[in-house]
Amino acid sequence: MKVENSDVPTIFNPRKPRLSQSNAVLTSDHRPYGPFSHVLSRSESLCQPEDVEQVEQCQRRQLGVFKRLKNKCCSKHARKVYYGLCVTFFVTASWVGATHAIKYLYMYHPTKYPVLTGSGFNFSSIHQQTLMTYNAPFFTTWFCTNWTVLFFPLYFFCQLGSPNYQTPTDILGESVRNFRDRGFTAAHFLTRCCMFCMLWVFTNYLYIHALSILVATDALALFAINVCCVYLLSWVILHDQFVGVRIVAVILCSTGVALLAYMDAGITNKKKTMTGVLLAALAAAGSAVYKVMFKKMIGDATYGQVSLFFSLIGLLNAALLWPVCLVLYFSEVEILHWDRLPWMILLSASTLSLVANLLGNLSVAFTYDIFITFGLITAVPVSAAIDITIHDVQFYGMKLAGIILISIGFLLVMFPNNWPEYIFRLLRNIILLSHSARLFRSLVRVQKID
Repeated sequence: MKVENSDVPTIFNPRKPRLSQSNAVLTSDHRPYGPFSHVLSRSESLCQPEDVEQVEQCQRRQLGVFKRLKNKCCSKHARKVYYGLCVTFFVTASWVGATHAIKYLYMYHPTKYPVLTGSGFNFSSIHQQTLMTYNAPFFTTWFCTNWTVLFFPLYFFCQLGSPNYQTPTDILGESVRNFRDRGFTAAHFLTRCCMFCMLWVFTNYLYIHALSILVATDALALFAINVCCVYLLSWVILHDQFVGVRIVAVILCSTGVALLAYMDAGITNKKKTMTGVLLAALAAAGSAVYKVMFKKMIGDATYGQVSLFFSLIGLLNAALLWPVCLVLYFSEVEILHWDRLPWMILLSASTLSLVANLLGNLSVAFTYDIFITFGLITAVPVSAAIDITIHDVQFYGMKLAGIILISIGFLLVMFPNNWPEYIFRLLRNIILLSHSARLFRSLVRVQKID
């Protein structure tokens, strides 16, 4: 038997009222009897036009909420946040990997060989002497810096493969033209490149040399204070806005550095530890000077300019500083055994360092700068987990307190200039959400009662 769709009364297809049936009043003689009589009466009450309109309004409201949620989740701001989380992950991984690879160079399994002491053939005097196979922080710095030559070639091929196709001449001309438009002559530009090359090498040398003394996590935490140094220099040199909470962050970071400097109780260890802390802190300060001076002297550079600048730094480093490596090698200031050189570890450290620098300087095109900076502090707990599980390092007392203070100071200095307004918005949204949840619970309770 075929039933018309309009003859079936449902919530979404209500029966249109007819004078002969819908307006009829059921008396006691016409009311349904049986075990399902209450269900029939309930279904008739749900099929009233007023209830149908309310249901349709609820459905439209839900669809509107879903559309707004979809627009927010797929907006340009949301995509930048998603990219930012990925950038934070890769910055953390590459920064931790490069630091621990360099640290492992100093911990590379040394060779032990027998040495005969005393006179004659007294074999009881034979003992094992450890041969250090690698202790060359400047050579490591020079080797890793050479890899920055790849900045501009990678940018060049990415531009060639982008949807906005440009010819090779246009890409190179655009990168050079912006420097020329700012009044840079060739001699003036190369002079500044040499200055920044020396500053870059000096900063990285201090950090890599500090890794020969300190635990990798301590060096990472100390280098993270460069964010506070950048703020202080930007406030003095670039005349950035004064923010009180950032001064508190600087004080906390300074206290953390002092605690790390005095974390060892022994006199000999204390002097060695203080030297390592001083080297890492100077490396952080040198990194801050590099960033602020680049902003002051070069200004807002395009991605092509940044790539060209870093490639020139790598070329100048390879062309000018190799004699220093030879002098340090032949004077035995740095120890290198070419037949036992850990090339795979050195190549891994260089590759990871290149990835970290690429993400730190070019990923601003896809996300916000705060996600890149945040990768420096998230590297500290990840590195601590590696040190605890692999190297049996213990974090307690002054060392733990110093790392925690530096981390808190790092987070405080990342507060925006109008941070009270953000906190007010956050509190207001929390209050609105609590009111909405309370209203929703009351509506659900009323529906259950009905």
